Amino acid sequence: MAVLAYSLGKREINHYFSIKNAKLLSAVAVLLLAVLHSIARYYGGEDSCGWLLSSGRFLGENVWQPYGCMMHKYKSSEAKTCLERKRVAFMGDSRIRQLFYSYVKIINPEVREDGNKHENIHIEDKSDFLWYAEVNNSMKERFIAWTEGTLVKPDVIVMGAATWSIKLNSGSIETLHQYKANLSSIAHLMEKLAQESEVYWVLQDPVYEEKLSDSRKMITNEQLEHYNEAAVDVLNGSKRTSTTRVKVLGAARQAALETISESPDGLHLPEGTRDVGAMVLMNAVCNKVLKPIDGSCCQPLPPPNLLQKLTACIFLVAVVVFLVIRLLGRNRHPKGKPVSDVESGAEKKPALATSVAGPKGALQAVCKMGLIMAYFYLCDRADLFMKEQKFYTHSTFFIPLIYIFVLGIFYSENSKESKLLNREQTDEWKGWMQLVILIYHISGASAFIPVYMHVRVLVAAYLFQTGYGHFSFFWLKGDFGLYRVCQVLFRLNFLVIVLCLVMDRPYQFYYFVPLVTFWFVVIYSILAIWPQIVQKKANGSGIWHLGVLVKLACLLLLICCFAYSQVLFENIFSAWPISTLFELQGSIHEWWFRWKLDRFAVIYGMLFAFVYLVLQKCQVLSEGKGEALFSNRISNCLLFVSVVSFLTYSIWASSCKNKTECNEFHPYVSVILAFILIRNIPGYIRSLYSSFFAWFGKISLELFICQYHIWLAADTKGILVLVPGNPMLNVIVSTFIFVCVAHEISQVTNDLAQVAIPKESPALLRRILGMAIFLGAVLLLSTQQTGH
Repeated sequence: MAVLAYSLGKREINHYFSIKNAKLLSAVAVLLLAVLHSIARYYGGEDSCGWLLSSGRFLGENVWQPYGCMMHKYKSSEAKTCLERKRVAFMGDSRIRQLFYSYVKIINPEVREDGNKHENIHIEDKSDFLWYAEVNNSMKERFIAWTEGTLVKPDVIVMGAATWSIKLNSGSIETLHQYKANLSSIAHLMEKLAQESEVYWVLQDPVYEEKLSDSRKMITNEQLEHYNEAAVDVLNGSKRTSTTRVKVLGAARQAALETISESPDGLHLPEGTRDVGAMVLMNAVCNKVLKPIDGSCCQPLPPPNLLQKLTACIFLVAVVVFLVIRLLGRNRHPKGKPVSDVESGAEKKPALATSVAGPKGALQAVCKMGLIMAYFYLCDRADLFMKEQKFYTHSTFFIPLIYIFVLGIFYSENSKESKLLNREQTDEWKGWMQLVILIYHISGASAFIPVYMHVRVLVAAYLFQTGYGHFSFFWLKGDFGLYRVCQVLFRLNFLVIVLCLVMDRPYQFYYFVPLVTFWFVVIYSILAIWPQIVQKKANGSGIWHLGVLVKLACLLLLICCFAYSQVLFENIFSAWPISTLFELQGSIHEWWFRWKLDRFAVIYGMLFAFVYLVLQKCQVLSEGKGEALFSNRISNCLLFVSVVSFLTYSIWASSCKNKTECNEFHPYVSVILAFILIRNIPGYIRSLYSSFFAWFGKISLELFICQYHIWLAADTKGILVLVPGNPMLNVIVSTFIFVCVAHEISQVTNDLAQVAIPKESPALLRRILGMAIFLGAVLLLSTQQTGH
């Protein structure tokens, strides 16, 4: 026994130091990356708008990814709103006319390309195409008219020309010199106009020389490259003497390099490629106006609001005070206390020397949280790190999925106990589900309906565990005290409340936490109201078991009333101050959708816990090591039914046509019980668990919330880019830092819970009053800021 205890202790110490070293390495990586990105920004000279206009790559067919930022796909209504008071003019040859039509079709998809080829074209929504096939005096006269005010100047000017100059003069060197001279003569006019308008020069797209007609054979890619170099040289020269800029659009050219072979005549671009150029222009013009969440290119940073500034001050003061105390040598190292788990109520020991108690320990935890929040802010509110959009392919989802399950199986170990849904098994369950959800989010797999429906089951399974865990705790321990309630609410909500302040997001934005918090309050209320029925009381008389079923039936009836009466639901949750918790962008529609989607999962978990605990008490189940849960005949029958249920659900999910229809059936179709039976009926499977998955399961809540800002980006709409140019390495580095941060936040939350939630009733009531005043002040300030 002594040898066993020594080996276990040594293993725990090694585990602690390996995690500590990993966190130290992640902190060094963050500092190094921040420095490198800052240097690149300072010396590179380009911002996200420059990246949008200059470079990018195709993620898939006609899906363009600008370098380092996210491009929003504008709808017609959005484009009309943005350009409502803007006049847009395109100047150039037939290739600019193509770009013009693609741009206009974003605003009005019904527009037809039926204008005369070599004439000006006017569209009713203040969009014009002006035929200027060459850079000459005619183009210069137009700019003079705009700058001198004889003509109404456009708000946006998009221009470019070269192919006609090459064609008419057979690509002679004298023509190139004349082209450069002509462009130089109007460059200062373009710069003057750019002081009030947005002016874009479009670089010449390549041609596919094999398809060019005989009359266009002189237009070669080599010639076009010379003309592009001349244009860039002239425009860059004008920038050196001016504070304004004529912006050069080269992204469309880069996209054309990959698709010009699909051109119908070798000169004009295929429709998908010219649409890329049009969408790049729309983002350049409209992102700073509409500020779409998934359009980080060309979007100015919002200034921090009052709450963000106050939060930063609180963290800064905490860091200063902590450093002063450290310098004065008054730091102590009290022992950590076990922390009650929010799911099962079981005490779990903190990692060695990680949990600290008392005011000084709390101050240290607040300092850590402040530094972590600074990283959150830099990732998703500052303009330091890059962002890219998601793009789903089957390989980006299923290959990582196979990889993590191979790892999970490789790290299988014997569990300490063999009971159904024991602690190690539920941690394992939460762990692998969370990893699947993370892969689902970063790969954009919600676009694939079969995967979407299976992930919906995983979210329901989390809520099932909420019902199962909390019911089991209250039934077995009968502890309905205020201390338990506050512990659970604090651990569930601490990170989210801090993020709401730091990231300027409403509580409902992190929808899963409001969901599990709501259901915990419901579970507590149902079981705590008279008569309080617990196992100890029910053992005295079987009638109390009926009482529990009556309570669950009442809860089911209440759920059905809310589910089938949206008006009743909205009337209750739209009332102030409840609405402040559940509104998102002034509406509770998101809360209604999330609540309704998995409305039966929690009561399902409560009922399962009740039935299981009663059967366990009656010794109906065989839960010994290696023993099947039931007799062979019953076990085989249940396993067969469970496997068939799984296959049937997968076939049904694969046949779904759209999300709306499938979501309507989702609450009534569940394979959670089938999974539990498959996982627990065979004794040898029930006696094993994956320590790999279980480790992630212990920090599953933190992983789910942290992914919003430091793994994904733009509030989950994109992907954080710490290592540009290498997607695989970027995922590895960002994932490593993300997991280390989530683990540290879990420990910080445990540390602060010990101090913030004391067991003594008078002290606890004072803390509750203080927290209520603090949250009330935050609510008042946020209400004033939003103007509600």
